[in-house]
Amino acid sequence: VQLVESGGGLVQPGGSLRLSCAVSGLTFTDYYMSWYRQAPGKERELVATIDDFGFRTDYADSVKGRFTISRDDGESTVNLQMDSLKPQDTAVYYCHARRWGAEYWGQGTQVTVSP
Repeated sequence: VQLVESGGGLVQPGGSLRLSCAVSGLTFTDYYMSWYRQAPGKERELVATIDDFGFRTDYADSVKGRFTISRDDGESTVNLQMDSLKPQDTAVYYCHARRWGAEYWGQGTQVTVSP
């Protein structure tokens, strides 16, 4: 199983980034997909989740209205569109796949929001 994130980088406050996670080695449509993040010195936190059908999404309060999670079942990818970025969004962002009895993590991609 592989989860490979891409799209991180350096962006100015107010800017946008789009993260992608390419998934292989599992039946993608069986899994809830999430993005987590971990800032230096802080615990890893859940940012956004999309269910296995792509019908329901949930967001951390800190990103509601700014971030959008989506999935492409044909390409086995999950995306995170991040708009109106703030310095406090700086973190390593991780892709996560979960179903009953199994979960997998990507290696993470760095997002830095700075002038």
